[in-house]
Formats: sequence, structure tokens, C-alpha cells
Amino acid sequence: MTSLDEILKEIKKAKDIVILTHENPDGDAMGSSLALYQALKKMDKDVELIVPKYSRVFTCLPKIENVKSEGTKKEYDLAIAVDTASIKQLNGWANYFEDAKYRIVIDHHSSNSMYGDLNYVDLSSPACAQVMYVLFRYYNWEITQEVGNCLMGGIITDTGGFQYAGVSKETFEIASTLISNGVNVSKLYKQLLSTNSRTSFELRKIALNRLEFLEDGKIAYTYITKKDEKKVKAETGDYEGLVNEGRNIEGVEVSIFLHEIDNGYRVSLRANEYVNVSDVCLMFGGGGHVRAAGVTMQGTPKQIKEKLVKEIKRQLK
Repeated sequence: MTSLDEILKEIKKAKDIVILTHENPDGDAMGSSLALYQALKKMDKDVELIVPKYSRVFTCLPKIENVKSEGTKKEYDLAIAVDTASIKQLNGWANYFEDAKYRIVIDHHSSNSMYGDLNYVDLSSPACAQVMYVLFRYYNWEITQEVGNCLMGGIITDTGGFQYAGVSKETFEIASTLISNGVNVSKLYKQLLSTNSRTSFELRKIALNRLEFLEDGKIAYTYITKKDEKKVKAETGDYEGLVNEGRNIEGVEVSIFLHEIDNGYRVSLRANEYVNVSDVCLMFGGGGHVRAAGVTMQGTPKQIKEKLVKEIKRQLK
């Protein structure tokens, strides 16, 4: 794996830097990117963070007002992709990464394709924000209260509030340090994980009404269409977390959630104990973590469901 010293060397050399993350960004993607943005600004770099669309729930994160929907330059000295396993997940703004003079990837996904000139991917980390924290400490970058809120926001969302299996002793030690820096964990938890908009609630009702149980209740499946979103006047990100509704039901090992997008359906898979959903998604060109993964697929909800269930059944006990 790339050394942190190599990454810092390229950062210092660059005058203008663009930070990118995956489409439909979650709290880890936003928190990690915003923390890095603040560090690079403090180094007097000309830095832009490009995220075309993100959920309004993330407006609680510091410096979110500096996020741009598109870049101001055709070619940057350096592009840094954060929390993104493959270049295709950058979707419509991958050109900023491809056209940059130099490219760095900072991530924690096991399915990362190492698509940068330098790649720092820590598979043991439950959140990219935890990887970012390691960078901050190694480089002696100041972790202000604002940076701490971004890092904690990333850790909270990608660990489901410290409940997923990847959480380690180090994760809690980092959280303790961030709390000492003035981060309010309970406030962030409420803002990012436990507060739903009215439209999000309406989408949840639709998804729950469609919920199916397959393979003796070991698989939960549901979906949301563009028509559904239009009906409730949903905004970007209002469907976040719906995949967990199925996983939290007794007896369910894998939860499948489909969300219609312009070029098909975005599939989210979550597993509880033993199914490797990253392997399932890799079969269709996606990837992610062992217990949380995603992929974009074409077809009707029924067709996609049948393909996914066929692969999941191979791992069911």
C-alpha cells in the first residue's frame, strides 16, 4: 500500500486540488471529504470539493456551504477520490479525476480497484473517516472542532452508530479523542441517523408496504421508483437508510433495497451475520463491504430481484 509520506509529498507539490467522492454520497463520504477540504485549505491550497447532489441531512456538517456542483477548472494538479471503490462510482464527474495531472485514492472498501496513481486503502477501518483521522494524526494536521464534527459524522453513519461488526477499540478511542475536542456525539447522531424528513417518512411507508420475505424469511426485499419519489415530492437522499428496515427484522439475513435512478436501479444490500454481499454485488459489477454493498443494475424490479436472490441463495445456510 502507498505510504502516507508519498501522499503528503504530492499534496505539497500541487497548487490546485479537487476532492471527489461517489454518487449518492453517504455521511462517511461527505464527512471525510469535508475534513480533508478543511485541512487542504489550511495549507493554502486552491481546493474544490465537488459533489453534484447530496442529502439535505448533511447540511449540519461544517463547511458544507463550500461544496460545488461542478468544477471551475478542466485540469487540476491533483485529484483525490475519497471513500470511492472504483472510478465508475464517480459517475458523471469522473473526468475531473481522469484529467488531473496526478490522482490519489483514500478509501476503506475491500472492493477498491486501486485506480489512482497512489492508493491508500485500509480494509480494517469501518469508515473512511477513521482512515482520514489517521492521516490527520500522522501529518500533524490540526483536528479542530469543525474537522472533528466531520470525522465523527463519517464514523457514526458508516458504523450505524457504532453497531456494525467492523467497529474496533481504535474506533472508540478516536471517538473519545474527538469528544475531547468538543464534538457532540448525541447531537450528531440525532441529526444524521434519527431525524427523518416528512418526505423520507412517506417513502419509508411505501417501501414497507412493498416489503417481501423470501427464502423462508431469510431475505427481505423492497424498492422505490421515481414515480414514488415524485408522488411524495422527495429530495435527494430521502431514501437513505431504507435498506436497514429489512435487515432489522428478526430472521432476516440479507436485506435488498432498490432505488430507481436515471439508468436503472441502484441496489443496496445489507447482511447480518454470514452472507458476503460484496461478493454478490461484484457478480454484477458493484462491490463494497462484506456486510454492506451496492451495485447499479438494469431491468425491472422483479428481474433484478430474481438475479440477486439466485446469487444470495448460494450463501444462505
